[in-house]
Amino acid sequence: MSAVIPVADPTRPLECPQIYDLSRPLEIEVGCGRGRFLTGRAAKMPECEFLGIERMKERVNVFASKVRRLGISNAHVLRLEALYTFHYLLPAHHARRVYVFFPDPWPKKKHRSHRLFGSLFLNALWKRLEVGGRLEFATDHAEYFGAVEECFAADARFRRVAPMERGPDEWTEFETLFRGQGLPIHSAAWETLPADDAPLAPLTIAPEDEPREGVFRRDSRGKEWRDANADRD
Repeated sequence: MSAVIPVADPTRPLECPQIYDLSRPLEIEVGCGRGRFLTGRAAKMPECEFLGIERMKERVNVFASKVRRLGISNAHVLRLEALYTFHYLLPAHHARRVYVFFPDPWPKKKHRSHRLFGSLFLNALWKRLEVGGRLEFATDHAEYFGAVEECFAADARFRRVAPMERGPDEWTEFETLFRGQGLPIHSAAWETLPADDAPLAPLTIAPEDEPREGVFRRDSRGKEWRDANADRD
């Protein structure tokens, strides 16, 4: 089976038995890039299933190639917007961890509707995480970090907890670059609490207001470097 999960209808659950195998833990990374972080965890934790969400086709292809080369059977990747994935495609209250590392901060005020974090995403995130499941977040963008903090602080279904510790072998390409430049990295985590489990209403979003995680995230290095180091990300 290919590591890339096909999507025939973005409003129906995934046709992927591994992701819906409730006997196995599930961890998800939003904006997984070429899979450095997620495939590393999958190789270390064969008892768990891992799902990456990535919009960029080139990155999805590199992720799939890496999975084949390393012989990893418990890592998959999905090319779709994160909001639609969480809202429609995933099993309810099954994921134990969701990772969002260095998402596009959409710094211009007129573009902030494209940011991932907002009430729609938090509703879907809570619906997919198990009770006690965690969202791990990291960014180099201080203003966006503050906005995400405010978003979670206003939602009683989450409580803040200490973020996981990650060594250099678990840094993403962006994080490796930013740390090498001496930039401050802002990290946080939130844990889900029991709450009323209301069904999610169908999404009704104007195309110009859709969250667009990862579409225009700045390239961390030039194409020549990326081509030479594709297997390392």
